[in-house]
Amino acid sequence: MKKRGKGLSWLKETVESVVIAFFLAFVIIIFVVQGFWIPTGSMEPNFHIGDRILAYKFFYGINNVKRGDVIIFKFPLDPSKNYVKRAIGLPGDEIDVRDKKVYVNGKLSNEPYVIHKDSGICKDPWHEYYIRDQYGPIKVPSDSLFMMGDNRDSSYDSRYWGFVPAENIIGEAFFLYWPPWRMRIIKGSS
Repeated sequence: MKKRGKGLSWLKETVESVVIAFFLAFVIIIFVVQGFWIPTGSMEPNFHIGDRILAYKFFYGINNVKRGDVIIFKFPLDPSKNYVKRAIGLPGDEIDVRDKKVYVNGKLSNEPYVIHKDSGICKDPWHEYYIRDQYGPIKVPSDSLFMMGDNRDSSYDSRYWGFVPAENIIGEAFFLYWPPWRMRIIKGSS
C-alpha cells in the first residue's frame, strides 16, 4: 500500500512541475522573450535566411527604440506577418535617401552594417530603383518608426509600405542563437 501512495505522490509532483513549467514558459514567451527566424535576405550580411534570433519584449516600446536597433514588428500591411528590420527613423525624424545614402535630419547616417546587393527581382525596375535609391524627404510621425533592411537593394521596407506604428512593435532582437557557429549578442549597430 505504501508503494502505491508513493507512486501517486510522485505522479502528482511531476504533473505539478510540468504545469508550472508550461505556465512559466507561456509567461516568458508572451511577455519577456520570444524566438523569431529570418525569412529573407533583406538583413544580409548581418543575418542570413534561416537564422534564429531572440527578441526581448518586456517593457519594450517606441520610447525605448534607438536608431540602429534591430526590431521585430507586425507588418503594417498584414499584421499576421512578423518582419525584422533596423530602426532608421525615430518619431519626428526627417528621412531622405539620396543616391542610396540615408540622411537623418539632414546629416549623413553612419551605417557600417549596410550593403547594396541587388537581388534582381524588380517587376518595374525604373519605379523600384527610383524609390529604393531616391526617397524623401519625409517626416516620421510622432507614433511611428521608419524601418529599413541592412541589404538596402533587396529590402522591402518603409520606403515601399510606409511607417511602422508603435502598436506593431513586438520587441528588439538581442541574441542570434542559430546556427551555433554564428551565435552572438546583437547590438544596435552590428
